[in-house]
Amino acid sequence: MSGETALRGQRSLFILSPGDRDGLSRAAALAGWRAIAARRSKDAAQRFLHSDAQIALIDARGSAEDGETLIEALAPAVEAGGGAIIVLIDESALGSVTALLDAGATHFLAAPYAPDQMRATLASAQRLIDRLGGGAASSQRAQRIRRGDALFWEMDKGGRVVRLSDNLARHLNLDRQVISPARFARCLPRAERRSVIAGLRGMMRSGRTESFAHAAPGRPGDRLVHHLRLIDGVVAADVEWLSDTHGDDATGRDDLTGLRSRQAALEWLEKRSGLATTILLLSISQFDRMNAAYGQVVGDALLGRIARRIERMAADAAPGAVVARIAGTEFLVGLTGAAAASERATFLARQLIGAVGRPFSAGDHLIRLTARCGIAQSRADDDATRLLRRAGTALADARAGGGEGIRIFSAEKRSRQVDADQLETDLRLALDRGEIGIVFQPQYPIGGDHMTGVEALARWNHPQYGSLGAGMLFATAERSDYMLPLSAHIQAEALRQAAAWPQALSHLRLSINVTAADIAQPGFMPQFLGLVDGSGFPRSRLTVEITESGLIENVAAASALLTALRAEGLAVAVDDFGTGYSSLAYLKSLPLDYLKIDSGLAQDIAGTARDRIVVRGVIHMAKSLGLSVIAEGVETQQQLDLLAREGCDFYQGFLRSAGVSSAELATMALKG
Repeated sequence: MSGETALRGQRSLFILSPGDRDGLSRAAALAGWRAIAARRSKDAAQRFLHSDAQIALIDARGSAEDGETLIEALAPAVEAGGGAIIVLIDESALGSVTALLDAGATHFLAAPYAPDQMRATLASAQRLIDRLGGGAASSQRAQRIRRGDALFWEMDKGGRVVRLSDNLARHLNLDRQVISPARFARCLPRAERRSVIAGLRGMMRSGRTESFAHAAPGRPGDRLVHHLRLIDGVVAADVEWLSDTHGDDATGRDDLTGLRSRQAALEWLEKRSGLATTILLLSISQFDRMNAAYGQVVGDALLGRIARRIERMAADAAPGAVVARIAGTEFLVGLTGAAAASERATFLARQLIGAVGRPFSAGDHLIRLTARCGIAQSRADDDATRLLRRAGTALADARAGGGEGIRIFSAEKRSRQVDADQLETDLRLALDRGEIGIVFQPQYPIGGDHMTGVEALARWNHPQYGSLGAGMLFATAERSDYMLPLSAHIQAEALRQAAAWPQALSHLRLSINVTAADIAQPGFMPQFLGLVDGSGFPRSRLTVEITESGLIENVAAASALLTALRAEGLAVAVDDFGTGYSSLAYLKSLPLDYLKIDSGLAQDIAGTARDRIVVRGVIHMAKSLGLSVIAEGVETQQQLDLLAREGCDFYQGFLRSAGVSSAELATMALKG
């Protein structure tokens, strides 16, 4: 039975029982439900929100007053997600049912009870959820979304292999989802392996639910708890995070997501007054359309899953970051210390936008979302309201601007709100004013520390908006039909600067971009070779990168031209492979030396198992054609390690260096 089959056949039940957690978990399993159980009420709301359950069973046997307290602690979180609460009472306490319902319970079950009574009560609670949520299909879709990034594993009946969810494999630093039990044990801290083995053996002997916990790899203060269960002879486990920080400020939590509330975030910002702080304001785009298509229950489940992704991503990139839900589909991430630096904050913003952009599974559908981010850095005279307002202004600019969807409102500058029409006018003057500059992004061999080449990238140093990247620059050029003059200027400037490099850079290859529009021009080749030779830069160190996302209409003519360029001593690469629609046709038809994997595709290698298969296939296909492979946009060590394992040759990206000037490039080369 696969984890997916188990998921389809079972729903989750959250159990809060100070004295009979394990007994109720076994009863739930007999009724066909997966149990996620807790003994303490202190962090119960957080644990419920971090689970994928919609029904909570609260054990109020022995004291109806204690039951009311437990219900009141959990009810806001359950109600926010359209869930149900079953309260378990002694038969002698039936007179307290009205008070317990007033406190927030929706159903009750009296003890002692028969298994059929437990099963019927759970079915009744689920029916209520389905009805409130617009039907069983919508409820199941919400369940699938909540489960989508969940942590779980199972062991086959023979005890030969362990299958992990993709998310759990990633958190345990594993490169595959199917491993041996011995390797699974080695993922855990050595001092805690005995408790794992004891828990498994105990459950196999008795058939009862068991659990064990261990320190989370690389996360001081966090622990992973594995709730074991036995289904048809298959050992399976649901895994949840426990953090030392959970439960300390439950009153300042958002009931739907479990993140900090807006008020709690403002209070934190007030305490940071006068200290270096950066906040990221992240907004999910067009969420109202998703709600209209799938219903609010699905939307609420999706917000909870988005919250989990933001929470874990922020913890990875900036331990100690504060994460809050500000309103609706807006989330705040507060950064301090080194993480508050502009580059680190921008890097995290890209990571968060990418995390939100990964599809969410909703039954037979995949829901895809986009996000925008505004960044504000604190000033000496800031209070919480001013800082949040500036982040909101930057976010509004990001929504209006396009591109990668990030805007920074720094301590010194105004937010860079961009008027597209003005940019088209300004671009025609930018070349004469010397505003279009060049930076060079270093390229490194996968297994080495010495750069072997660089890619020339354009930057527009706009007098009003500051530095604008190549994406906005070329988008403006396309709208204003100014692509050819711009491309020619960038090629000439890159060659001019590279020809003047000092001896320390004399070994580097230079890659410059040539568009499909360039190579379609009559006489392009002699003009281009004349430009190269006139600059003095040697042909033998030059790579021409054809931008793959720009459609080449006449592939046969392009092939002939590129063949001629190679015959003249230049190398040829396809850039941004994986972003367009004709990639395979290009590989088959064009004479190439290198294939450059697009940054989005390269970053996918650290995503799901399916993502890795796609990237692996691209690399192996290129290698089989005798091409060297360069990965763009490599931002994490995990991405680099996985790319190395698949046979990638070179890489570039934020992990090693952003684009730098010629002077900075020389300094880097001298340092080694």
